Amino acid sequence: MLRPSLLLLLLVGLPLLATAQSIPPYFKQLEEKVPEESDKEFQYIAFFYNHYNNSNIYPSNDFLQGQVIGRLFGQNTTTTSDSLASSFFEQRILPFFIYKPKLFDNRVTLRASFEIDFTWGDAAYGTGGNSGAAPSGDQVNLQTQNVELEFIPAPGWAVNLGLQRMFDSPYNPYRTFFGDMLHSAYRLHYWGTDGVGITVRQDADYYRWKAGFFQLYENFIQRVDDVHMMEFNYQRSLGTKWHWGGSLYYVRDRANGQGGPSILGQGLNSTLTAYNGTFRFPFGGRPYRADVGWLGTYFDYNLSQMADTWFASGYVNYNFGRTQLNENDVWEEGPSISGLGANLRLGYRYGKTPNDAVYADAMFASGDDNGVADDRYSGVMTGNTWATPGGLNVSHGAYLLFPHANVVNRYVAAVTDISNMGFGLTGGTLNLSRDFIPYKLNGKIGMATAISNAEPVQGGSFMGVEGNFKVGYTLGTFMDLELHAAHLWLGNFYDSPAVNGGMQERPADPYTVLVVFKWLMF
Repeated sequence: MLRPSLLLLLLVGLPLLATAQSIPPYFKQLEEKVPEESDKEFQYIAFFYNHYNNSNIYPSNDFLQGQVIGRLFGQNTTTTSDSLASSFFEQRILPFFIYKPKLFDNRVTLRASFEIDFTWGDAAYGTGGNSGAAPSGDQVNLQTQNVELEFIPAPGWAVNLGLQRMFDSPYNPYRTFFGDMLHSAYRLHYWGTDGVGITVRQDADYYRWKAGFFQLYENFIQRVDDVHMMEFNYQRSLGTKWHWGGSLYYVRDRANGQGGPSILGQGLNSTLTAYNGTFRFPFGGRPYRADVGWLGTYFDYNLSQMADTWFASGYVNYNFGRTQLNENDVWEEGPSISGLGANLRLGYRYGKTPNDAVYADAMFASGDDNGVADDRYSGVMTGNTWATPGGLNVSHGAYLLFPHANVVNRYVAAVTDISNMGFGLTGGTLNLSRDFIPYKLNGKIGMATAISNAEPVQGGSFMGVEGNFKVGYTLGTFMDLELHAAHLWLGNFYDSPAVNGGMQERPADPYTVLVVFKWLMF
């Protein structure tokens, strides 16, 4: 039962850009408060985030108290209670260091970003990430996000080399508002993490494209036991408001489930899939080969929400591939892969700011009701098979049915991967937001619901209904104080012990309440 005595959570990215023809007063105010210093060689930017969280979600394994990622009721042992409440403070800072030497005439940029996370009072005088907030602190806890170099060989061109953003978008992640990437292309549903590799891109007047190569895992350097990802993404402007694009992604997996985060491994048969809520291929310990591709197309209209009162975006993405299994040193054909994902976001801005809007977000992912018994997996695959998290479905407005971005050490929701463990889903969200005081005081109410396209054993297809709200107040330039709350009424999908953590009856409905302070400083 939701307790009204406590408060709510995190990070709404940057405000959406206004069009050049009509700059809202908020951005004019920014121009006055933040003078431009384009000739600085060294720049520092940081995002500070702090929240208080009260919920009935917790991990039953004592070793997982500090950091929990993945599907609610999944392998991470998270569950809910009708009598216990989790109550804690968390804090995060993301510092970015940018170096642009004048010696190279701004053609070379070195970027490094890091992460320091902890739960208040968790540990001190130790080594390890996601902790270090007990008395005296003194924790070695700096985590590396990105260390990459960008080279601009000619106007409009960019080559990025090193540990960098690995996003399923044609936009340059270091020169684009995060909110624009969350609402265009594949919205980070398939790939939304960091990875090491090289990307080449060109941004022209009416089109942009990106080609990339990423090393997802390197095991023994003398063996062919690695995981690689290659991509090509192209987008074209169809007028001033419309954009259309298409892409091809390919993963070559020869690692047999090894590597990845800690002891979980990564890949089709790894324990990581059970944590992230993706489909786990029942290969056991048999060596396998996998070649997986994604062919998709997408569009967006009025991405800034300020060039028109209507705005929209959507995609269709087909994943396909094949596997091979080794039996007694003989490679045999394994299950084939064929799944379809689709998304449509449609909204209407009834007022003068981007927050004065009503919008709906619909999601479809094909499902498989028999696993690979027919030698075919007909569900969706994402980067969550190889990383945790590898894909981010966080831009829909929900908190518990689908994950929200307001997190530090605990990233848990009923559906953390759009494949829904391979069962697939049809669902979405509906949100109404308003600026009560333009660019100062805002609020939002929303709901989310979904059905599973395949039913688990002893369970139904209805996954549940979520209700949520948010109230936010802007204290200063990019400094916000927010209250969030959400409650999820579980459906008969969670009557199944196969998806509810092994319980013989439906678990307690989850809730969360958060109070959030955040500040983007530069």
